[in-house]
Amino acid sequence: MDLEGKRIAVLAADLYQEMEIWYPLLRFREEGAETVAVGAEAGKTYSSKKGYPVVADQSIADTHAQDFDAVVIPGGWAPDTLRQDERMLNFVREMDKAGKVVAAICHAGWVLCSADILRGRQATCFKAIKDDMIHAGAQYVDEEVVVHGNLITSRMPTDLPAFCREIVKALKTQAVARHAAKG
Repeated sequence: MDLEGKRIAVLAADLYQEMEIWYPLLRFREEGAETVAVGAEAGKTYSSKKGYPVVADQSIADTHAQDFDAVVIPGGWAPDTLRQDERMLNFVREMDKAGKVVAAICHAGWVLCSADILRGRQATCFKAIKDDMIHAGAQYVDEEVVVHGNLITSRMPTDLPAFCREIVKALKTQAVARHAAKG
């Protein structure tokens, strides 16, 4: 239970890649973290590219960087929706500015591009959006996982073990965020 007391937001929108939401949600729960599926609306069911559901535990409107230790952005086509929501982008920017873990896999690099947090940083992504990442200022690296400070990126579902391993490693060295009292 290496992540006891940690809170991790996992962003959700329709057409996400199944493994890229569920693998981190379950993997980090195994480590003792509280994982929170965050969508545009709390309680809404979002469907994967193949129809697999995930229910948002919390609305992005009620989600604040000071309450979380990390944000995980899954791929699939969901990032194209997520990056059009300024609230999602602001949350990612706030997490990055606070030095908290910002983790993106596959097409999730689109969110990083739109949040404008890639300039001068090494990152990877699915090959189809490599040019987008470079144009947003990233120094593209074709590796299964790339860690640049608090930014952790991976290319595709087969990279999930390395991706999650680096997130766990980063969170083990980070102080627990002060979480707002629920009530």
